[in-house]
Amino acid sequence: MKVLVTGASGLIGSYLVKELLHQGHVVVGLDNFSKYGAARRGTLGDPHYRLVEGDARDTDLVAKLLADCDHFVAGAAMIGGISYFHTYAYDLLATNERITAAACDAAIRVYGDGPLQKVTYLSSSMVYENTDFWPSREGDERRIPPPSSSYGFQKLAVEYFARAAWDQYSLPFTIVRPFNCVNVGEERTVGQGEERSGDIKVATSHVVPDLVQKVLKGQDPLHILGSGAQVRHFTYGGDLASGICSAIFHPAALNEDFNLANAEPTSILELAERIWHKIKGDDEPFRCTTDEPFEHDVQRRTPDVSKARDMLGFTATTTLDEILEKLIPWVRQAIAEGRL
Repeated sequence: MKVLVTGASGLIGSYLVKELLHQGHVVVGLDNFSKYGAARRGTLGDPHYRLVEGDARDTDLVAKLLADCDHFVAGAAMIGGISYFHTYAYDLLATNERITAAACDAAIRVYGDGPLQKVTYLSSSMVYENTDFWPSREGDERRIPPPSSSYGFQKLAVEYFARAAWDQYSLPFTIVRPFNCVNVGEERTVGQGEERSGDIKVATSHVVPDLVQKVLKGQDPLHILGSGAQVRHFTYGGDLASGICSAIFHPAALNEDFNLANAEPTSILELAERIWHKIKGDDEPFRCTTDEPFEHDVQRRTPDVSKARDMLGFTATTTLDEILEKLIPWVRQAIAEGRL
């Protein structure tokens, strides 16, 4: 199969490309490197992969790349952690709407005239931002109040685009909602600058690498946003890539939506303490203090993962401890090299 992946050099896209190639597929990636800059301009050196530098809002370009592809993963978006989508509240909404419309327009244009079978859309756990009951099940996003953040609202719009393109143009779809992706390799975000947390500056906008940076840089007590009672399901990028691949190719995924996540809940306070002891050792008492949280700091994101398990056979198997064992050495080296 030949697969077009937009946002191919992003946090999830880079893992997805590797997994697709590992499974023997031919991949075309599209990215404008607007988030990570030159750090992501390299290629994997795989003869079955072509990385195109371009704008996912360019409908003609997307349609041209899609013309001989069997599948399309619409993954391009402005995306980041909580500070990122407060910094770029309008740009996220405006840019991502144009990216989504271009993806759908291009797919509608070529569908039926070539081999394209389906579009797989990357949504987000933030569609459940305003729920007050858990676990969040597929379908709840249409029964609860819409998200308050512009990022969450736009990700919900992605799902409406997917369903509307099916309703009017019979364009097949699958929707996937990754929860709290944690990857090795997250670099500085272009344009955002560094965030100050107490006496430390951090260069990313996701909680796990941020906490790792602060402990490695000697922050004591460790600063966390909010009370620390917030609950997340941290999911390794490689697991998410496997789940997305299952959703792309599994026949049961046609016109369906899936939560993709690690089933293990972790509070931010528990996460912070675990990182502290992994770096400093079990004998060093954990010390932390809390900072004022951002406005849209969702207190709980807990998914029901049974649909992906039962229909796709997908389970995220990498534990949080295993994720940290991969991430901590990478962040330590990145700090030493001045990349974080």
